[in-house]
Amino acid sequence: MSILDLSDHLIPGSNEAYYIPNFISSQEEEHLIRKILESPSQKWKQLANRRLQLLGGTVSTSKQTLISEPMPAYVTSYPDVISRLRDLGIFENSAHKAPNHIILNEYLAGQGIMPHEDGPSYHPVVATITLGSHTIFHYYAYKPPSEEGPDSNLNGNDSSLSGRTISPHPVLTVLLEPRSLIITRGKLYTGHLHGIDEVVEDRIHVDPEMNDIVSATESQGGTRIANGDLVADEHIKDVLKQGGVLKRETRYSLTCRDVEKVVNVNALFGSRKV
Repeated sequence: MSILDLSDHLIPGSNEAYYIPNFISSQEEEHLIRKILESPSQKWKQLANRRLQLLGGTVSTSKQTLISEPMPAYVTSYPDVISRLRDLGIFENSAHKAPNHIILNEYLAGQGIMPHEDGPSYHPVVATITLGSHTIFHYYAYKPPSEEGPDSNLNGNDSSLSGRTISPHPVLTVLLEPRSLIITRGKLYTGHLHGIDEVVEDRIHVDPEMNDIVSATESQGGTRIANGDLVADEHIKDVLKQGGVLKRETRYSLTCRDVEKVVNVNALFGSRKV
């Protein structure tokens, strides 16, 4: 049974997203970042706007199958984030009751990711741990076929999202602190997109006409930060209350999911005798 009551961490405006600050300690964060930086260069895959590693194997998108490989010790021993996530109970309905695949992303200041979906290979729960720096994370909805209809809502009772045009304004925006965990599940995971703006700093202002609701000033204009009351870092809390600038630094994210279909590397290729 989970030692945390997830209801205490529900993000206002959604019943399918949870935010837990300080999910890991500062010492554990330092250890994880050190081990990540010690990774052999061939483990990294360089993309146009960031680099990443695949921990636990590679997912075949055509067959929606994980070609599994051993996880590195820094996620299965100290700190054992796999067991810690399993103990939360968020994967209790998944095939393996715990994550078996992690995407490790490195985002330098000014790097982000366009709104996207993760695809059908995964159980509809994702748990993301943030290391090193904060970021601001947006969820988006598709526009319905008729642009006159509402985009969507976040409570799992939206209509069929058959239109593929993305609504430009986020339906939910959260600030992710270093060492925090965000959990996304259900329709917010399967029927929405998520992304991170490519900026080097986040300018925060407080809108007095909205009862001091905190907003982030970005390319889209003011966007409410839904988890402001759940943030733990004192400096970030002060900026959210009074306004100011939060400068981004290098951020590492561990995006943890469970792939239902798994093939072992040795079983796939077999062992050759010489």
